[in-house]
Amino acid sequence: METPIMGQLDGKTALVTGATSGIGLAAARRLAAEGAHVHLTGRRQDALDAAVASIGDRATGIRADVSDLADLDRVMASIDELDVLFANAGGGEFAALGDITWAHYADTFNTNVGGTIFTVQKALPRLKRGASVIVTSSNIDTKGAAAFSVYAASKAALRSLTRSWAAELVDRGIRVNSIAPGPIATPGLSGLAPDPEGAEQLLKGLAAGVPMNRLGRPEEIADAVLFLASDSSTFMTGAEIYVDGGASQV
Repeated sequence: METPIMGQLDGKTALVTGATSGIGLAAARRLAAEGAHVHLTGRRQDALDAAVASIGDRATGIRADVSDLADLDRVMASIDELDVLFANAGGGEFAALGDITWAHYADTFNTNVGGTIFTVQKALPRLKRGASVIVTSSNIDTKGAAAFSVYAASKAALRSLTRSWAAELVDRGIRVNSIAPGPIATPGLSGLAPDPEGAEQLLKGLAAGVPMNRLGRPEEIADAVLFLASDSSTFMTGAEIYVDGGASQV
C-alpha cells in the first residue's frame, strides 16, 4: 500500500486577509492545497462565498473589513489557534501630490497600515509558538513612485513594522517576514486605470519596466507565501522577499 503524500501544512490553521481575489485568493488556495485549513476574509459576501467554494472544505469565509476593529474582533473570535497569518488586505489609488486629500491618505493608511497592525495585534493571543506571520508589502517600498506616494509610503511602513515585530516576537518563536511583489496581473492592478483601454496601457507599461518583460502571476506570489509559511524558512525572520521579476534588483 502506498504511503499518502503529506502536505507541507497538514493539520495547520491559516488566516488570509483580503482573500477574495488576486494574491490573497491564490495564497489561500496554495496553503489549502498543502493541507492547511484556511480562514479567508473579504469585504464582499458574494466574492467571499465564491472564493470559499473554489477551495472547498478546507476553507472558511468570514466577511470583514480589516480597517474595522469590530470586524477584526469577530474574525479572531471564530479562530482558536493560528499557525500562519498572511496579512494581505490592502489597496491604493493614484494621486499626484497636489491632488492628495485627507480622505485619500486616511483610506490608504487605515487599510494598509492600520488594518495590518490591528490584524496582527488581535491575532497575537492565537498565534502558536513557531507560527509564521507574513505581511504583503510591495517592491515600491524602496522606490520613488510618481502619483503613488501615499501607497508607497504605506508599504514602506509595513516593511519597518515587519522588522520591529520580528524583534519583538522572536522570544515567542514567532517569525515575521514580508513579501514584496512587483506588478502582478490582478483585478486590483487593472482597477487602478479608469477604463479598459487605460488598463491595457497601464499593464503594458508596467510589464515593460520589469526585466523579465512581463507581469507576475498571483500563483507566483502564493508560492513565496507558502515558503514563508512552511518549515522551509524556519531560520528567517525580519526579512523581505522581492518577487518582482528583478524590477527592484536589476
